[in-house]
Amino acid sequence: MNSLKFYIDGQWVSPSGTGTIDVINPATEEACTEITLGSIQDLSGPIAGFGKQVRLGMMLRVDEVNEQGGIHGRKIVLKVEDSAYDPKKAVLAAQKLVNQDKIFAMVGHIGTAQNLATFPVLFEKNIINFFPVTAAREMYEPFNRLKYSFAATYFDQMRLATPKLVKEKSAKKVCAMYQDDEFGLEVLRGAEEGLKDIGMTMAEKTSYKRGATDFSSQVAKMKASGCDMVVLGTIIRETIGAIGESRKTGFNPVFLGSSAAYTDLIHKLGGKAMDGLYATMTVQNPYTDEASQPIRFWANKYKTKFNEDPTVFSVYGYDLIDAFLQAAQKAGPNLSTDSFIKTMDTMKIPPDIFGSAELTFSPTKRLGSNATRLSQLQDARWKVVSEYMSIK
Repeated sequence: MNSLKFYIDGQWVSPSGTGTIDVINPATEEACTEITLGSIQDLSGPIAGFGKQVRLGMMLRVDEVNEQGGIHGRKIVLKVEDSAYDPKKAVLAAQKLVNQDKIFAMVGHIGTAQNLATFPVLFEKNIINFFPVTAAREMYEPFNRLKYSFAATYFDQMRLATPKLVKEKSAKKVCAMYQDDEFGLEVLRGAEEGLKDIGMTMAEKTSYKRGATDFSSQVAKMKASGCDMVVLGTIIRETIGAIGESRKTGFNPVFLGSSAAYTDLIHKLGGKAMDGLYATMTVQNPYTDEASQPIRFWANKYKTKFNEDPTVFSVYGYDLIDAFLQAAQKAGPNLSTDSFIKTMDTMKIPPDIFGSAELTFSPTKRLGSNATRLSQLQDARWKVVSEYMSIK
């Protein structure tokens, strides 16, 4: 390693002291020994479980790259702020990261409303919003050169998965139970579009308000209409509540949830009754005793470092930093917003050990992939049960 030596008169010469000098970026006349990334997570609010896992996954990948010398000799610094899942707090966090910490890019910001609230703060200062942790269409539509998204939308997930499962299970009547907000409606709209593609319509629809805990009336309504398949626009507690209530009343249709329900918390909190649930997903939940040796190795490395099991949200965090690093490395030593965008315009990010879909970008394409696949809960763990499906 000659990184700490000087090249003088055709040979490497060791410095006389141990002090280091900063490399100066001539464009800004600022030191550029580091690349600072910002992220806003929910670390104390309703989805803090997810936010903390994304943060740890990101930290693991940042530590790895810094141990290997960084990107073109520059160390990666990750600054994480807490929004408590509140859009107003997200704006304050973004202002701090942009104005005080001088971040190069925002990475893995969690939550739809939270991201939308911070866009003006970022875009005014020409800062990229890279791979937010939300499956909302607004993360890449309408087009903005500073937006990059990786997650197939809830709409596309359900449009693909619903007809596939209807055919496989020979379902005759499909119902939907969904959260009465933009998330739930996107799941519903996607499922309805998927049914339309195979000449069917939704037999029954029932909704609930965010924060609801009793789903007996919704379940009774679906049971009465004789549904043999139920699409769930639900997250964690509502998924568990709806399926638990159904099992209690002897109502056992095929249940299909979106990627919002693809979490180990479903079987950890809901137990055996959750077996049989299908959910859309991309990367696998990383079990520490996973059959795949690379996933098992990674999961145990994570557990050793942070003293807790990783989850699919840990993988999202790890993968999104890895994708950023691939592009930053390829962009060369003189990293700028323009050089990063130019690199991303032709970027292909290959599938990884967790089985992610290949991501591709172009000057007009800001969603890496709309592909999704299915997992099912079997014996209290998620098993991948389909190949990738995508909208051409």
